[in-house]
Amino acid sequence: MNIFARNLKLLYMKRINEYKKMFKVEGEINLKELKKTYRDLVKEWHPDKFQDEEKKEKAGIVSTKIIDGYHFLVSIAPETKAANLEEYASITSASNIEDFQHKSMLLEITFACGTTYEYFGVNKNLFTKFVNSGKRSNFAKRKLYNSFLYRKSKKAA
Repeated sequence: MNIFARNLKLLYMKRINEYKKMFKVEGEINLKELKKTYRDLVKEWHPDKFQDEEKKEKAGIVSTKIIDGYHFLVSIAPETKAANLEEYASITSASNIEDFQHKSMLLEITFACGTTYEYFGVNKNLFTKFVNSGKRSNFAKRKLYNSFLYRKSKKAA
């Protein structure tokens, strides 16, 4: 892995660690504890709690970050992955790849069923092999689906 790829992977880990720090998560994510911390943070930073416009604006920015962080951590939590494992296995084994995008070590794959997953840490070299492979679905089954941290980013309509 080259320095650029390593740095981008570190950025994704930094994002995860930043959210974990915000929610005081050490180690594995526990959804029950995460939800309690989320509620406490939302109460603390709700914009309506502030009278001063500057503080209200800052609270709006912080509360948006809290909401984003919460949804992100829920999506990568072991409980969430375990609960959705059967669906994930079904989609990745039976549904064809409809579309894909790659940007800065993030590979987004949309399946024919309309569901989209994000895979973190996919370097440009591996992405190029994926694009050039004769059968992308087979390549992804062997090299991507269970080799990278992933999360569902969009549900089928």
